[in-house]
Amino acid sequence: MNKLLVLAVAAANVGTTGAANLHASANPIRKVVTLLQAMQQKVTAEGEKAQELYEKFECYCKTSGGDLGASIEAAEAKLEEVAPAIEASTSKKAKIEEELTASKEEREACKTAMAEATALREKEKAAFDALLGDSKANLVALDKAIAALEGGMSGSFLQTTAASTLRRLVAGNKDLDDDDRQTLLSFLSSDSEYAPASGEIVGILKTIKDEMFASQKDAIATEEAAVKSFEELTAAKKKEVAALSKAIEAKLERSGALGLEIATLKNDLGDTSDTLEDDKKFLADLEKNCATKKATHEEEVKTRGEELVALADTIKVL
Repeated sequence: MNKLLVLAVAAANVGTTGAANLHASANPIRKVVTLLQAMQQKVTAEGEKAQELYEKFECYCKTSGGDLGASIEAAEAKLEEVAPAIEASTSKKAKIEEELTASKEEREACKTAMAEATALREKEKAAFDALLGDSKANLVALDKAIAALEGGMSGSFLQTTAASTLRRLVAGNKDLDDDDRQTLLSFLSSDSEYAPASGEIVGILKTIKDEMFASQKDAIATEEAAVKSFEELTAAKKKEVAALSKAIEAKLERSGALGLEIATLKNDLGDTSDTLEDDKKFLADLEKNCATKKATHEEEVKTRGEELVALADTIKVL
């Protein structure tokens, strides 16, 4: 455009110095004026075209800037929601993990209690079976001894295994009176068919039998009560284990769901943060480019205006 200004000045000089020779040369001024007018139209057309393009660019700046601003605002709002959501879900998961650990420990304790109760029950059952076996054998020996004495067959009885059983019973019975023990041992050590104190011996044996039968009955009742208690305990513990297993399964499922939720939220947080950073950078570049373009356009408009004024003034001079 500086060339246009130079040309306009040159044309003005031609107008001032060559007016006297206007008729001598065939329309040189008219040619210059026509050229300047064409230049004037070209500058005007270029200005209109530049203005049209700038208005489109300005619309793009406003639209894109508005879209980016809205996207940035939405991303920032989302980050404000996602971060607390991650924190809340993480806290829930930690609590469930604690509950899960406690439930597993409680279930293990129930299983241990059942194992210990089972071992104790087996031990008690073995002791009871041995006690009952001895009690039955002793009662059989007592019945045979009583029958033999009452039938006058004590000598034959003393040769039997029942007599040996009875000897062990009498010798080991701590509740038996010493005199009674000696009387019975004397009887069991003889080999005579005649027992000088058979009536007294039968009485002692019957007393022992009654006491032993009562003890056996008590032992059976105790065993039955122990069995019932064990079965009730086992049933309760099994029910507790089943409930805990169900709760553990539900907590595992919930913990897994929360883990997936947290992972999704973290991915979303990362993606949103990256998008926000990109949008902010793009918006900053857009604003810078739009401002630069605006300044350039305004400078071009100013220069173009000056050129049109120079051209108009030159045409007037000519």
